[in-house]
Amino acid sequence: MKILGIGVDIIKNKRLTLLIKNKRFLTRMFTINEIKFSKKADNQINYFAKRFAAKESLAKALGTGFRKNLNFKDIEILNNKMGKPFFSKSKKMSIIVNKKFKVKNYNLFLSISDEKDYSVAFTILQKI
Repeated sequence: MKILGIGVDIIKNKRLTLLIKNKRFLTRMFTINEIKFSKKADNQINYFAKRFAAKESLAKALGTGFRKNLNFKDIEILNNKMGKPFFSKSKKMSIIVNKKFKVKNYNLFLSISDEKDYSVAFTILQKI
């Protein structure tokens, strides 16, 4: 199995304090599911900061950033029953990976963490 890309991002949580109060910002950056599940989070600022960092880290792992038809809402971060975060693979994401790396089968690994002031995310894109 070959690593196709890695990405890391860190964000100061305060940066999102005012932004997440803006409904237009939320709906432009986050999916319906991400917004829905945020209501269960103990700390909404850190919840959104971690997801923002995760989306940035995936864009870096792809090596494209947010261009070439990749938008923040194209990337969705969910949690499994144990709380582990993961990227929900979409058809659009698979098309982007296939076009860039010429692979159909791939894994995405995600690790996110936060402290009082910062949130960080690390992504690995791997060919199966």
